[in-house]
Amino acid sequence: MNEQDVDLPESVEIAWGLRERPGKGPKRSLTLERVVAAAIGVAEADGLGAVSMSRVAGALGVATMSLYRYVPAKNDLLDLMVDAAYGDPPAPRGADEGWRSALARWAWANVTTIHRHPWIRHVPIGGPPMGPCQVRWMEHALAALDGTGLRGGERLSTVMLVSGYARNWATLTADLSEAAGRAGLTPDEIGVRYWQQLARLTRDGPYPAIRRLLTDESLDQEEEFDAEWSFGLDRILDGVEALVRSRSQT
Repeated sequence: MNEQDVDLPESVEIAWGLRERPGKGPKRSLTLERVVAAAIGVAEADGLGAVSMSRVAGALGVATMSLYRYVPAKNDLLDLMVDAAYGDPPAPRGADEGWRSALARWAWANVTTIHRHPWIRHVPIGGPPMGPCQVRWMEHALAALDGTGLRGGERLSTVMLVSGYARNWATLTADLSEAAGRAGLTPDEIGVRYWQQLARLTRDGPYPAIRRLLTDESLDQEEEFDAEWSFGLDRILDGVEALVRSRSQT
């Protein structure tokens, strides 16, 4: 099929500037960028659940129906919000930078973005990246694997694996941070309290593996939580590196 013949969702055409704006009707007082920015402002202030076409219209001082001249539906608005919130991807892999370092930077940038805009984690993933910003993110991640010898499908699967881990970690840590805030504690304090509670609950029960863990001197209950992120990411990249080495030996 010719690429020109592929149908695109209306919201994707709008995001990429491929849909012509109608010339008839009243002069438009807004821009798509202003609509999306206003919606993000609502989400930042009151959470994703507060985002509605009427609430966004109120923030812009216009009638609700006028927003539909820019965005077909609320779901499309959510997709546009996520794409805008991600913004520009991290710098591409440098000329003297290894693929592993570049992909690790890219992964951490994913986490940072969701921490900066925690409402993102509540937007359901309806498909692969389609917005212009997210497509650029994917481009940089795939390009980081150039020269590794990985096949196209393997590069894509690697990007999906790393991005999935980053999103899961960002979601977990954001959830824990919000829970800690509700309890009036820091995430580190929540962690310490958990281990203390677990020790009490398993003191007399059939939990030998947990008891060994609790008495293991290598378990630092006050260790930086991000160290766990690095441990998981390193193990993922170790696996990718093993695959890269196997490709160089064939």
